Amino acid sequence: MTLGYLAKQDLYSLSVDDLDERIAALKAEIVRCEAAKNERGSSKSEAEKLFKF
Repeated sequence: MTLGYLAKQDLYSLSVDDLDERIAALKAEIVRCEAAKNERGSSKSEAEKLFKF
């Protein structure tokens, strides 16, 4: 599923269990995205240190 699809999906049709599963999946994806962002941030700072004059 794409992010656009998720934002437009009718949540009323989902059961409470489905909503709980969706929330858990979204939270896990947030953690994964934040980890990727932090890795890139540290790579960027390492590269900046390397090329700093």
